[in-house]
Amino acid sequence: MSRRVVRQSKFRHVFGQAAKADQAYEDIRVSKVTWDSSFCAVNPKFLAIIVEAGGGGAFIVLPLAKTGRVDKNYPLVTGHTAPVLDIDWCPHNDNVIASASDDTTIMVWQIPDYTPMRNITEPIITLEGHSKRVGILSWHPTARNVLLSAGGDNMIIIWNVGTGEVLLSLDDMHPDVIHSVCWNSNGSLLATTCKDKTLRIIDPRKGQVVANNFEEPVALQEMDTSNGVLLPFYDPDSSIVYLCGKGDSSIRYFEITDEPPFVHYLNTFSSKEPQRGMGFMPKRGLDVSKCEIARFYKLHERKCEPIIMTVPRKSDLFQDDLYPDTPGLEPALEADEWLSGQDADPVLISLRDGYVPPKHRELRVTKRNILDVRPPSVPRRSQSSSDAPLSQQHTLETLLEEIKALRERVQAQEQRITALENMLCELVDGTD
Repeated sequence: MSRRVVRQSKFRHVFGQAAKADQAYEDIRVSKVTWDSSFCAVNPKFLAIIVEAGGGGAFIVLPLAKTGRVDKNYPLVTGHTAPVLDIDWCPHNDNVIASASDDTTIMVWQIPDYTPMRNITEPIITLEGHSKRVGILSWHPTARNVLLSAGGDNMIIIWNVGTGEVLLSLDDMHPDVIHSVCWNSNGSLLATTCKDKTLRIIDPRKGQVVANNFEEPVALQEMDTSNGVLLPFYDPDSSIVYLCGKGDSSIRYFEITDEPPFVHYLNTFSSKEPQRGMGFMPKRGLDVSKCEIARFYKLHERKCEPIIMTVPRKSDLFQDDLYPDTPGLEPALEADEWLSGQDADPVLISLRDGYVPPKHRELRVTKRNILDVRPPSVPRRSQSSSDAPLSQQHTLETLLEEIKALRERVQAQEQRITALENMLCELVDGTD
C-alpha cells in the first residue's frame, strides 16, 4: 500500500474566525458605488470606510477601539465633489490617508488622534493632473511621500506629496482602462492589469514595460463561476495569498512555495453574508500574543466585521517562526533619492514585544512658491501702440502682491490651527 505524504507547513491549520458581535462597527452606510476597489483601509490606529454621502464624496475614519454602534452624526472626511472611489493609508505615517474620486482629484488628509467635533473638510493637499475619474491609489512601500494614482484616462501618475509635484507620468503604457496597480516590495517595479487582458511589469523610472508575456501560468486555480471582482491580499512574511471575492461570502487562502506545484490550497473561511469590500491590517497591527497572522475588515451593507486568521499554538511564548521582522513606519528613501534611481528594501522592525503606534505625526507639505517664478518678458511694442501693457503689468504686480499677502495670512492661520490641535492632543492624552 502506498501512503499519501502530507506536506509539512506551519500554516496548514490556519483558521479564520469572525470577531464577537461587540467588536464590530455597526450602522455605517457603506458606499453603494459600483467600483472595484476594496472601499476599506485599515492601519494599527484607524479604520477608514468609503460611505454614502449627499452632495459629493466622503469616507469615515474611526479609531480601531471605537467598536459598536457608530453615531449617525459622527464626523466624516468630506471635500470631494463626486463619489470617493479609493482610499489608502500612508505606510510611513498612520495619521495620513489619501483619497481618489470621480471628480478627477486626489486629496491627502491628516487625521488627528482625537475625535474631531465636525467634518474634516480641508485636505493637506489636493493633487490635480488626471482628466477623468481617479479610481486607484497606492503609496510607495519604501520612499517617503511618494503616491501613485491611476485614472480613467488610462494614465498612471506618481506624485511627491511633500511638494505636490508630479514625479512621473506614464500616459502611453495602457491602451484601455487600468484595473489594478501594485508595487513590488522595494518599489522599483509596478505590476498592472488592464481591460486589454494584459498583465504588465513596468519600470516607472525608465518608462518601460519590462515583462508582459504571461501566457503560461505557473499554476491555475479556478475559484468559482461568478463574475465578481477578486480582491487579492498577499502577506510576504508568511507567503500566503488571500482571495476575497466582492459579492462572495468567503475568503480562500493559499500558500506560495518555490517548488512545484507552487500554489497550495490551505482553507476557506465562509460566512453567511456577502462582502461589499475588505480591509487588510498591516502585520504590525496584529496581536502576536494570540498567534494572529492576518486580520480582515469585512464590509456588509451597514456594518464592518473583523475576521481574524490564527495559527493554533499552545505556547504563550513569542513565535519567532510566525513573525519575522516586518516593515515598520520609517521610510528607507526620500522621494528625490528614489526618482534618481536608488532602491532600498523596507526598514524592518521586530514584533517580539508587540507594536505600539506612535503619537500623531504631522505631514508637512512644501509647495513651490509660484510668486518666485517670474512671468516671461513681453516683447517691447512700438511707440505707436497704446500704453495698455504697462497698465496691465502694474495690475499684475498689484494682484501678485495681494496674493502673497493672503498666502501669508493663510499660512499663519494654518500654523495657529496646528498649534491648537497639538494642544488638544496633549489635553486628550493627559486625560487618558
